[in-house]
Amino acid sequence: MRLGIDLGGTKIECVVISDDNEIIFRERTPTPKGNYQETLNSIASLVNKTASFLPSDTPLGIGIPGTLSSDTGTIKNANSTCLIGRALDKDLSEKLDRKVTLANDANCFIWSEFCDGAAKGTTNAFGVIIGTGVGGGLVMNKGLVNGLNGIAGEWGHNPLPHFTHENRHCYCGKSDCIETYLSGPGFEKRFHEQQISSGDLSQAKSAKEIVELARFGNSSAKTHLDDYARRLAASLTGVINVVDPDIIVLGGGMSNVDELYELVPKYLKEYVFSDTIHTPIVKAKHGDSSGVRGAAWL
Repeated sequence: MRLGIDLGGTKIECVVISDDNEIIFRERTPTPKGNYQETLNSIASLVNKTASFLPSDTPLGIGIPGTLSSDTGTIKNANSTCLIGRALDKDLSEKLDRKVTLANDANCFIWSEFCDGAAKGTTNAFGVIIGTGVGGGLVMNKGLVNGLNGIAGEWGHNPLPHFTHENRHCYCGKSDCIETYLSGPGFEKRFHEQQISSGDLSQAKSAKEIVELARFGNSSAKTHLDDYARRLAASLTGVINVVDPDIIVLGGGMSNVDELYELVPKYLKEYVFSDTIHTPIVKAKHGDSSGVRGAAWL
């Protein structure tokens, strides 16, 4: 059996997967905000609850925001900034007395979806995380691509293409990264700014509430959602023009917005360097469990 953790910006999820790939244990807990030691404690608490299912030395796979630096052995490029510069695998291995393997959460996500999810049967697949942050993972020739610098698939930290930039600061130190517009917090922030600017205030606070507002016919929310879909299409164009994958699989909280699967393919036609675009844009089969399933397979 396999043990996996998905360390997200808002939640930590732990699963035990049986030999026939069925989840037989699952538990979630909120991610401590900005506190590395409490994050270690929360992970340890979840893992300790699997003692009745697994031997105490069962290896642990963890999907993380960011990746391990090959130079320092510590985490880099994490939007959960308390992880940056930390040797999370070594710290947890010592705390839990077991082997710990880390991988980028988007890599875990697309590997799960490629093996037995929405991308099963393809050769080349791109996985998109649009949640607390924006990440990506790439499968080429049926193998997971990590890249020389460990950053393959990190499309979220390219500049947003085709649109006037708004000087949006990103935690990575640059401005106007795709993530600052297409993450869940980015979606919320731009809507609230537009509300303040126009004086058209509503009670919608979360991304889910904004989408519901659009569905009920609020013109500001509908325009905002349409604009988000167009920006997502423009941003994915760079992936399609360079990699031309067989499929693009969406995960993360914003992937649950069903309207995107109609709007984004329509807008791709305006940006992709091709007279026809056959690239399927699909929702993850395993939903928000894809990342933790891929982590368990590490």
